[in-house]
Amino acid sequence: MTHEATPFFYLDPDCILNAIESAGLRTDGRLLALNSYENRVYQVGLEDAQPIVAKFYRPQRWSDAQILEEHAFVRELADAEIPVVAPDVINGRTLLHYRQADADFRFAVFPRQGGRTPELDRAGNLEWIGRFIARIHAVGSLKTFETRPAIDIETFGLEPSQYLLAHDFIPQELLEVYRGVVSQALDGVRRCYERAGDVATIRLHGDCHMGNVLWTDDGPHFVDFDDSRNGPAIQDIWMLFSGERHEMMSQLNDFLAGYEDFYEFDLRELHLVEALRTLRLIHYAAWIARRWEDPAFPVAFPWFNTQRYWQDRILELREQIALMDEPPLMAGGGNF
Repeated sequence: MTHEATPFFYLDPDCILNAIESAGLRTDGRLLALNSYENRVYQVGLEDAQPIVAKFYRPQRWSDAQILEEHAFVRELADAEIPVVAPDVINGRTLLHYRQADADFRFAVFPRQGGRTPELDRAGNLEWIGRFIARIHAVGSLKTFETRPAIDIETFGLEPSQYLLAHDFIPQELLEVYRGVVSQALDGVRRCYERAGDVATIRLHGDCHMGNVLWTDDGPHFVDFDDSRNGPAIQDIWMLFSGERHEMMSQLNDFLAGYEDFYEFDLRELHLVEALRTLRLIHYAAWIARRWEDPAFPVAFPWFNTQRYWQDRILELREQIALMDEPPLMAGGGNF
């Protein structure tokens, strides 16, 4: 197995602590691995200070310029007093390097942020989250990323599906079925984009699910902008809603009650909700496939390379094809 397939092979506890100390921070030996598959993230104890969180970036995923662009965006949000967890500036830099054996690790240090999963069914919480996401989007709309890619049909649908079809992950007896279904699904995505029209593209969190929102008595705190990209504002919104259609409409109205205090929502973007969900499903399967030689992935996703998994993905896409032809959600409880 190549070093490219095992990018964190040399990242043992000694390497992690030595890397942190190379940044001028004195560790006390305490180390706790946090949940992350794409990168490696650790809570690290410091002498005479609060523990910090260190993120070691997966090699060859983002360039230095792309990581720094993410850091600059998050610090821009923090400067606007939006509750995000921004990387610390150490010796004038947010992106740090440490070399171990023949591996060059890139990492960043963040303050530790406590919190719990938001209770979205509690009165006022969705409105509160809506206000802060609107403020993120108001800052994000001031310009677009120059080096980070966009969330669109090409990057999240066409290219990932082609990768899956070309790399023998799908069982042979299901290959043509998947090919046909994913083609139909992408046609449905294109129709949704056509119905939405020319919506604005802004800088986004990009992966704003409830695992990346930590709730405290002070309200929501937004973490992990690693998937930050250019895209439509609705990308940071649709994952907050769940349940039956009437429940999601109610959640949307609660959210927009706060959101529109700070940023105007383009109702045409509601045409993209099921399209973006479809793209995420395709992209997620390809993400696991691309990482399959990383030893952490077969352990974490043992069901991935099975016939049942791909049967479920085909069924899922068929359901999405039908949903994309239904009227979108509408603020106020109607249809668009």
